Amino acid sequence: MSESTHPENQASLRRSPELVNRNQSQLLVVDVQQRLMPVIHHAERIENRIVLLLDAAAALGVPVIVSEQYPKGLGATIDSIAQHHVSRQRFEKIRFSAAEEFQTLCASADAAVAVDRCDQVVIVGIEAHICVLQTAMDLLAQSYRVFVVEDAVSSRRESDHRTAMNRLRDAGAVICTAESVVFEWCEEAGTDEFRVLSRLVR
Repeated sequence: MSESTHPENQASLRRSPELVNRNQSQLLVVDVQQRLMPVIHHAERIENRIVLLLDAAAALGVPVIVSEQYPKGLGATIDSIAQHHVSRQRFEKIRFSAAEEFQTLCASADAAVAVDRCDQVVIVGIEAHICVLQTAMDLLAQSYRVFVVEDAVSSRRESDHRTAMNRLRDAGAVICTAESVVFEWCEEAGTDEFRVLSRLVR
């Protein structure tokens, strides 16, 4: 075993940029609204996965931003997200993409989210092939590292969801799952945080 790979030196190794880092990432919840969710494929599963990520974000101090697409017409964010105890920023939008408002919020002087935490964006929400896809594509174009949580995004039709995931992967987004994000945020076992998160995923 070489000195560089000896266990004593593991703490100094840099983590891969392909992994989600809680100190560099934010969770962006896209348009999970009252009049949209009833027609979404696997809506209950999507809601459960998003709530899991909100729970993990609350436990680990990961910033959360929530977008709403024309809430006067599509309703407010569903209660399980809107009433969650996690601290969050929220904005309304008309564009399908949430990228411009997201960047503006990150850059605002009084935002709770620090600008230097904006390099990784974990995206969940609906619809995968419209607002999620356009948001992710625009953030990729602005050199953000984008992680799309496959089991926490959906569309009305499963085929649209599948095509969106393939297209986003081809464009450079990292396609992942909610549980993988939770444990990449956590990084190690044997801590109080790990014990909290392990209970969440059971």
